[in-house]
Parts: sequence; C-alpha cells; structure tokens
Amino acid sequence: MNLSQQDFSLEQYLEELRPLIDVDCGTLTKEGIEVIANQMEKKYLDLGWYVKRVDCGIAGTGLEVRNKPDCIDIDVMMVGHMDTVFPVGTVAARPMTFDEKRAYGPGVSDMKSGLLNVVYALREMDKETLDKLSICICMNPDEEIGSLHSEAWLKSVAVNAKNVLVAEAARADGSLVKARKGMARYRLTFAGKAAHAGNEPQNGRSAITEMANWILGINSLTNFETGTTLNVGIVKGGAGANIVPDLAEAVVDVRFWDNDEYAEADAKIRAMAEAPFVDGVTVTVDREAHKPSMVPTEKTEALMALVEESGKELGIDIKWQEVGGGSDANLTAVLGIPTLDGLGPAGAGFHSADEYLELDTIAPRIQLLKKVLTKIAG
Repeated sequence: MNLSQQDFSLEQYLEELRPLIDVDCGTLTKEGIEVIANQMEKKYLDLGWYVKRVDCGIAGTGLEVRNKPDCIDIDVMMVGHMDTVFPVGTVAARPMTFDEKRAYGPGVSDMKSGLLNVVYALREMDKETLDKLSICICMNPDEEIGSLHSEAWLKSVAVNAKNVLVAEAARADGSLVKARKGMARYRLTFAGKAAHAGNEPQNGRSAITEMANWILGINSLTNFETGTTLNVGIVKGGAGANIVPDLAEAVVDVRFWDNDEYAEADAKIRAMAEAPFVDGVTVTVDREAHKPSMVPTEKTEALMALVEESGKELGIDIKWQEVGGGSDANLTAVLGIPTLDGLGPAGAGFHSADEYLELDTIAPRIQLLKKVLTKIAG
C-alpha cells in the first residue's frame, strides 16, 4: 500500500482504527492485549517487517518490530503502548464513535491512533529511504502502570538507538512534548498492634497514628518552586472505631523535574521507615513504579530543530510543551538518547470518558512522521 497525503482516506483510517479501540485492553487484561498485539503484528508482517514477540510476564505480550533485524545499531526507535487505563466492560458501554471533527472511545488518542499513525507513515515511505534506516518499533503492554514489566526490555533496545520518537498523542493544541516530569509511586504499609479502644488502649500501637505522621512528613517534602511534588492520594486502615488499628496503608504519587532532588526525597522516605514515629509500629516502603524525568539535552534540541524544519516544510506550526505526566519517553531520555514525544495526532481527555481524537490532525501527523524519518535518513 502506498498512500500519498492526497490519497489519504479518513474513512479507511477510522475503519482500521475501530478494531483497535473496541477491545477491552486495560493493563493486565492479557486477553485484550493479545488481541491488539495480533492486529499490530499482522500489519507489520504485511509490510514485510520482522516481528518478535516479547514476553512481559503478567502484563502479556510486547512487540519488537524491525526492518533490519540483523542490524545492531538503530537509527530510529519508535515507542508506543497497547494498553489503556480502562476496566473490562468499558467498550460495551462506549465503543468507538465519531462525528465530523472528533473520534471518541477508550484509548482513541492514548494511544491507539499513535500506533496506527506509525504504521501509516511507514507504509508511505519509499523503499529507497527505508533502506537507509534501521528502524525498531517497540509496543509494550503496561505503560499505564509505569512499564513495570517492560522497562528492562525497552532500555535494552534503546541503548543501541540514535533517536527515539514516542507516538503518544500531541496535546490538544497540537503541541509536541519536549520534557516530561519524572514520577514515582510508593505503597506504604503500617503494621501496629490492635487493642480495645475502651478497655486497654495503652496496649495498642496505632498504625493510623503512624500513617498520619507520615502524611505530614511526606507533605513537607513538596517543593513547588522546583516542581517536586508528593501527593498522598489513597489511604485506608482500621477495622472499627473501638479498635486501636493494627494496619493502615497509603499510596503516594511523586512528580519531579530534578532527578537528584527526587533521589533525596526517596532517601528521606526510606529513612523515615527506619525511625517510626510510634514505638512498636513497623513501616514497609514499596516503590511500585519509577520513571526518571525527561529533560532535553543538546542532542535533543538538534532533533527538535529537525522536527521544526519538517513541520515548516509541511505547513505545520510546531510548538512544544513541558508536561507533568510521564511516558516511556522518560525511560529512554535518561539514557542520554535524544527523545521526543507527542508525535501522534492531537487529542485530549486522556484517562477519562471524555477522551477524544482530533480527526483533522491525523493525516498531517502521518506526514510529519514520514518527513522526520526522511530527514534522519539524510
């Protein structure tokens, strides 16, 4: 298939997008992830590319797609995720729909359209240009939980890459992403000793009192000026008002621009566990997710200039944003590899029932990807 921009059929694109949207494929829904993986695998096999299925444990299947499987060096690594944040039953409640301006549905912009745009761009590339490039596309099944089960694989591929392009959605105004905050998530478990609150409260050791002290301590680590923020977003504990609680739990979200400042916060959290506020209470700190911040380097700025030049030639005004949410771009940027994000079509409402895809950005963003790849080929 060889489509020029003039021949682009939005109707055909949406027909190909629908079976990627109308599948319940939330993270750890392995059956749904497998359906998406099978669809994407066939698209690349039809192009004559090599597809390797990667076992990502309980998260399911990842795909590693190459045009030159025997080439160690990778000129361009493109990354996208196959999972969504939505539970089983979402598709039945709100399958993909569209109107004159937008498409709607679970994962329509985060990020099934990004995955499909990569396929369309590569279908349009002429063989002579592709022969100059070693390209690898990695599609993982667990980005929405921090790529816990695919991080090692993605990094093992990225170390051989010269450039990384992530096809997450562009922002609502069309902006691409040059920087992303780092993130970490902690689960804190507080184990005390139960006692009757009326008869012998002095014999109890309150896990909730310990947790309350921790909440105040964690809040004190926030620094709005530098952008390091800690949020205790979930708390639970206790079995009854007349019982000194022996168990409590909290989940903490951390966001940061400065990786060193985050390391200091991490050290303080772990030090707090060594010296509980309440005698007799033990605290377990489990870091469930971590992505370092994505901050542009000089090499990244050179890649940004190439993207801007590509946009100018296509009549697309390239704007950049720094955003608070993390993506797999964080994982490759920390390795020192020039990494840019937001190369998919524009959308918004991510992680909500209001998620949408701007239809008039699909074809231009396919052309932008194609132009960027052509320029990298030289």
